[in-house]
Amino acid sequence: MSGPARRPPIQGADDALANQVEGYLLWQARIAEAEQRAREFTGPLEWLTTAQREEIERRYTADSLARARTDLERIAARCVSLRAEYEHRYQDLKRRCLAVTLAVCALCAALAGLALLV
Repeated sequence: MSGPARRPPIQGADDALANQVEGYLLWQARIAEAEQRAREFTGPLEWLTTAQREEIERRYTADSLARARTDLERIAARCVSLRAEYEHRYQDLKRRCLAVTLAVCALCAALAGLALLV
């Protein structure tokens, strides 16, 4: 009566694939935007020849994408830095919480020991 056994998807692999697809789509949108802006830039320059217009558009697009890549690399580096900082703070907080818990437990045990003696 039961159908074929289904294995649950591997979450990490699915996330990585989704991130790659999302990154690809975002970059393609960035390329399309840069090309559109390049066409808008050369549009009013009616005196350009076709070859000149194409060259300016190509250079404008390349420059826009180089700047976008630099921005994304800077943002990614900052994300890594923040993650490390937050992980460090989390570990400190975990240690402090454990120390307080152990101190409270020791205090309770000491008070219980005193109560038994009295």
